[in-house]
Amino acid sequence: MDRREFFNAALRKTGRVVVEQAERKAARQAAAWVRPPFALKELDFLLSCTRCGACVQACPHGVVFLLGAKVGAQATGTPALDLLHRGCRLCKEWPCVSACEAGALRLPETDGAATGDIPPPRIAVAEIRQDQCLPYLGPECGACAGSCPVPGALRWRGHRPHIDSDLCTGCALCREACILDPKAIRIRSVYGAHAV
Repeated sequence: MDRREFFNAALRKTGRVVVEQAERKAARQAAAWVRPPFALKELDFLLSCTRCGACVQACPHGVVFLLGAKVGAQATGTPALDLLHRGCRLCKEWPCVSACEAGALRLPETDGAATGDIPPPRIAVAEIRQDQCLPYLGPECGACAGSCPVPGALRWRGHRPHIDSDLCTGCALCREACILDPKAIRIRSVYGAHAV
């Protein structure tokens, strides 16, 4: 290897390490919020999003909002989902994604499938708090029954609900349906342990 090849290889390796570190840092920060459906990986999302707010305006259910200044300069003004107060309806035509001209929200490549036939992505992780959920404590409830738009993701074993983590998209519609305060369904980012 000559000198030029050596320095080029060193620069490529250094660049790769810097990008990997930036991706890890962005993912750690993103553990505090949930991005809209079909968001790019966090670092790519931050680099692509123009903070135009079109996805917020396009959401017919008021679930998408813009992050405020307290999250830091990198993420301020970027969209997130308000799964603390309402669930994502996983709209058939994905209006929030269609509104994103910058491509920070991007539907996967399909072989001619209609937009409405694209399966929903995992946007968050949902978990039942068994120490709070009424059916686990004795009385029957069932408030969340029928709330899940994904067949088989919310199943019942006897009178107790169970979330199939392989099928669940984390849309939080079961959380929205929960009658308890605080809610017996916890929603957390796909990037980490921060939960609502």
